[in-house]
Formats: sequence, C-alpha cells, structure tokens
Amino acid sequence: MRIHLVAIGRRMPDWVETAVADYQRRLPRELPLRIHPVDAASRPKKNPDVDRLRRDEGHRLLAAVPRGARIIALDERGRGWDTPGLARRIEGWREEGRDVALLAGGADGLDAACLEAAEVRWSLSPLTLPHALVRVVVAEQCYRAWSLLQGHPYHRG
Repeated sequence: MRIHLVAIGRRMPDWVETAVADYQRRLPRELPLRIHPVDAASRPKKNPDVDRLRRDEGHRLLAAVPRGARIIALDERGRGWDTPGLARRIEGWREEGRDVALLAGGADGLDAACLEAAEVRWSLSPLTLPHALVRVVVAEQCYRAWSLLQGHPYHRG
C-alpha cells in the first residue's frame, strides 16, 4: 500500500522539500509516501474566475490520482483525526492493500468534483494552513502514525 499526496503546487521552498524527504526516508518500504505535485491554474491578475480555476485544478488533481486509489480530500470542513485514529486508518488501509490518495487543493480549495470523489474528508486543522506546510504535516503524521503502530518511542501520545 502506498500513500499518495496529490497536491497543487510544484515549487516548494527548500525547507519543505528537506522536511518531507526526511519523513519519506523514515517510512518503511511497505508504507511509502509519494508526492504528486500538480500545476496550479493560471491566475489572471484582474477578476479571476475562481470557480473556473478551482474546477481546472480539481480536474488536474483527479487526473493525477493513481488508478484504484481510495481518495481522501484534505478539507478544512472535514473531520479532524487524532494520531491514533490516523494510525488505525493506515492499519486498515494496509490490510485492504489499496493505495490512498490525499488531495490537497490550491489557494481556492478543492473543487466539488474532488469532494464528491472522496470517500472521506480529513481536516488537518481548523486553521487554514499554507500549502507548503500541509505537505510537511501530512508526511510527519504518516510517520508518527506508523511509529505508533510499531510501538516506536517517536510517538509519545
């Protein structure tokens, strides 16, 4: 089973790339985290059609989802999970053997098509997080959940 973070935005600051790569290295081969960067929609400077931009990005996100993957929308209006809850979900996903695709939208959020395609909506926080930080939070929480499942001391709940 693989976890895919399908996210709007290609160019991330070095600190994001470094942090995500660190957690990716820590995860076992049996639970890799793969990042799928997706181009943001071109934004005109004046009067952008936000619905069109969101729809464009939503189409690109869904097209980047690996075939057969369970889709989970990262959405501030979704349900929050604690780390033990994420660990239980990862354990269940691994038992099913089905890949998981986490969708992270652009500046205007996820398109309705992404939300409808998702089996569940996960809120990382009630705060609005910068897109770069979302990648780090997802990578760290995947590692923390895995370490909890392994009884590793990294997770001290």
